[in-house]
Order: sequence, then structure tokens, then C-alpha cells
Amino acid sequence: MIVRSPDPDVVIPDTPFAPYVLRQAERLAGKLALIDGASGRAYTYGEVAAIVRRLAAGLSSRGFRKGDVLALFSPNCPEYPMVFLAAALLGGATTTINPTYTVDELAYQLNDAGARYLVADPVVLEKALEGKRRSRVEEVFVLGQPLSAGGAGGATASGRSGGGGSLLSRWFRRLGANRQSTPTAASACGATPLVALLANNGVLPPVAIDVADDVVALPYSSGTTGLAKGVMLTHRNLVANLCQMEPSGLVTDRDVVIGVLPFYHIYGLTVILAQSLANGATIVSLPRFDLAQFLQTLQERRVTVGFMAPPIMLALAKQPLVDDYDLSHLRIAMSAAAPLAREVEETVARRLGCLVVQGWGLTETSPDVTLSPIDAARLRLGSVGCCIPNSECKVVDVATGAELGPNQQGEIWARGPQIMKGYLNNPAATADMLDGEGWLHTGDIGYFDEDGCLFIVDRLKELIKYKGYQVAPAELEGLLLTHPAVADAAVIPCRDEEAGEVPKAFVALKPGAMADADELMAYVAERVAPYKRIRRLQFVEQVPKSPSGKILRRVLVERERAD
Repeated sequence: MIVRSPDPDVVIPDTPFAPYVLRQAERLAGKLALIDGASGRAYTYGEVAAIVRRLAAGLSSRGFRKGDVLALFSPNCPEYPMVFLAAALLGGATTTINPTYTVDELAYQLNDAGARYLVADPVVLEKALEGKRRSRVEEVFVLGQPLSAGGAGGATASGRSGGGGSLLSRWFRRLGANRQSTPTAASACGATPLVALLANNGVLPPVAIDVADDVVALPYSSGTTGLAKGVMLTHRNLVANLCQMEPSGLVTDRDVVIGVLPFYHIYGLTVILAQSLANGATIVSLPRFDLAQFLQTLQERRVTVGFMAPPIMLALAKQPLVDDYDLSHLRIAMSAAAPLAREVEETVARRLGCLVVQGWGLTETSPDVTLSPIDAARLRLGSVGCCIPNSECKVVDVATGAELGPNQQGEIWARGPQIMKGYLNNPAATADMLDGEGWLHTGDIGYFDEDGCLFIVDRLKELIKYKGYQVAPAELEGLLLTHPAVADAAVIPCRDEEAGEVPKAFVALKPGAMADADELMAYVAERVAPYKRIRRLQFVEQVPKSPSGKILRRVLVERERAD
């Protein structure tokens, strides 16, 4: 049974990504588009459009061309989408990188993506410079100073300035540089201030973009198994997903949106940044989640739409601190990136007096495939919603491949214009996930009810979702095996109320070797980003494997859940 949207299909224009996202810039030129929630640094729609063109012209003067890859390595900040859109205007792709990555993880993605330039925040500049030395990156640009629509340096064109420059200054002070000469200091460190790209007239060379084939975003995902792979998302993929979400009324030009979920994640990039800008909303960004700061920002900025993940929803449901703030302006709280318990959904809706909705998708789907109706009368608690327009899904029996009917659980397959082009330089992995008829085999287990509402119940794939972040067991197993005391290892997801899932390792030691759990967990923690750390570890005599040598993680999961 193929399930389609209850809403009619939408027209998807042959428009490149950047012009589509900036389609409101002229009409809303004087309206605030981007605000830094920590410092108050802000940019209007008119300023954003002008800065994007100047950044693009500056990159072009450096030789950045269609088909090149720019890497973006930064926590959330107002400048983040402007850098992305500048590369997109030139027909380039941007690979977004988790700012908590270690140098090893950074270098892997830079090399795999073939990044030519790297834009980094001052707080990760040291790692960025080392990443450059270990990759083919030609130049590192550093954020930190407010950008100006009128040229390089200074505050924004409307006279607003913020604390971004102070971050850069603190960095250079740590290096012993003169805080009054940050551009010179940046050059001395091997980095170029991003503001240097603005010293031009904003005139761009003509670029012919094939919206159906040219890649604009290159986020990394582990897919269903293995190490992270570059997901090739075209201009058509992202524009299609924006068009598919627009009829819902999730975000309008009357909304103020909180941007606390990471922009490097496809949820932050498409659903928060691109959707909000394309629809004329104001985005208030925060570099990280801190509950008190988050609540204060919701109150002070009169936020109307909150995009969240289950750990934030859990805090809103349980933390007493929430009662100290006026959140009455919040009309919608949307949860995605991981399953949300029905009980949490109900509690948040009741406590905040707002509509709580869910969505579902993958990096490989740009990301949205289903979305709850923005209508309390049509909501189905516990569901991640219905197919969005121009999309279709089906549930397939894992063993036989047969299509299943309502309320029958199986693997969910999805098809639509938002489905990725494929994995970068990995046709085998692409073929494993995307079949010849355009169906993406998502690895998620669920069912549709009689009304076409989707319920996610489990995952066929082996990925662990820690607070919405993807953790590949194979990566952690590989690191454990480099420890001299470890003979074999397997890593599985272990249920956790706060995080959703945490990585748990089963380790077999070499005969006569000695090591304790804390030692091995610390060993891995030194080599990965914080969200990938192994949180629990159990010693076993032998790791269960199939005759072909594949780790039987499902056996371990079943044992774990039976205990």
C-alpha cells in the first residue's frame, strides 16, 4: 500500500537554492532576519542579501567556482546561513561540520568532501588550522567580526554590532597577538578574517546552475550503517522540501523562530534556517543549548515557533525552571530528529499551552517526509504526521519485501523530489539505500494507521541516536579495537530517558590483558566528539557474530532489553 499526502501536490520551481531562500529580501528589506540571541548582533533581510552577494564575490575573486566545496565549521551564529548561501550563489556546495569534532574527524570530512576552503568560528580555529594542514584545504577564513552590507569590517549596515569580534579578540589574545589588529593577527596565524571577502562591489560572474543535478549541500550521515558519508543534496532537493513544507503554515512572516538546534544538522539547515528565511520569519540563534538562556531568549524575543529535539522537550516537560518564564507567545513547538514519547508531547502541550507537533525524515530526504498537521483538531498524538505533498511512502516486510497495509509494522520506504542524489563517491552505499524505482530504504520501522498517520516504533538500522545525533557503532568499535587490551568489541544503542539512546559497548579482552570499563570509555572519549562517547560498557567472553563474521548487534540489543 502506497501512502500519499492528504494535501494536493505543490509546484516546485526551477529556481536555485539561494535565490529561493532570499525571495523575501526585497519585500522585507528592513525587517530583522537574523539575531544572535547571546549578543544581540542582528541583520535585516536587506543586509543579508547584500552580504551574501559580497561574500560570494569575494570567494569568486579567490577562485571559488561551480562544483567547488566549502566547509563550514562553526556553532550557530547569524553569519552561518550567509556563508552557505554565498557558496550556493556560485554553484558551489557546502559541507557542514559538527564544531565538536576532533581534528581526526574534521580532517576525515574535509578530505572525503574535497573541501577547497574552510570557514571556522574562533572557538574552533586551532582545530581548523590543523585540519587544513591535514587536508587539501587552501585557505581558512575565520568568523568573529560582525559583517557589513557596505563593505569589510565594522558593524552591520544598520549600525548594530555585537560580541562576535570579542570572541576573535580573545582567541588572538591567547596567542599573544595585539587585540587591536585582529586581521593581521589572523593572517599571522594562517587564517583570513571572513570580513576580508566583503571588500568588493558584489558583482558576480554568471553561473549556470542545473538545479536537478548540481549539489548545493553536502552534510554527512551514516545512513543505515558504517562511517559517515557525504549526502549529495541538489538545489532541487532543498527547494522541493521547502515548497513541500510551506502549505502547512508551520512558519510564516509573522513568526519569530528559535535557532538552538545545530545548523550543521540537516534539521537546522533546512527546517530552521532555510524555511524561516524563505518565508520571511525572524531567526534568533543560540550557539548551544543552555536551559536558562534558552527560556530567557524565548521570553525576551517573544518566540512563536520552537524547533526542538526530544531532550529539549523533556526539559520543558519536567524542569521546574520552566515555570519562571512567560512563554505565552509560543504557538508551536516542533520535535524531530528522534522519537518523542506521547507522554512528553502531552505534558509540553498542556504546560506551555501551545501546539506540539512532530516531523520525520532523514539527512538523505533533505530532511522532511512527514509532518503533523498544524491543526489541533487533526493531530494524532504519538504520530510523526502524514506525508507532505509530492511525497509517498510504503511499509515493507523486512523479510519478504512485500508491501504491508495499515497498522502493520515494517521498514518505511520513501520517495519524492527531496530524496538525495546519492552518497558522494560511494555508489555501493547509494545502491544499498536507494533502489532503481527511487525508493529510499530508510531503515526505520513503523506503521501507518487508517488515516495515513505514521508511527515510528524502532529502527532496523544500527545507528545510535544520542540526543538526535547519529552515532555509528562501527566507528566506536574500530577505536576500541586499537586499545592494546581489547580483542573484540560491539556497540549497541541502550535506552536512556534523557538522551533517547546512549552507546553501550560489549568488550572481550585479550587473554591475560587487564583493563577496566572507565579506562576504555576514557580511551574512546579522547578520540571522538562528546556526543559519540561510550556511556556504558560491559565485559563479555565473546562478541556474538554470524558465520560470515558480522557482529550480531540485534542479539545484543534483545539481550539488553530482556534484562
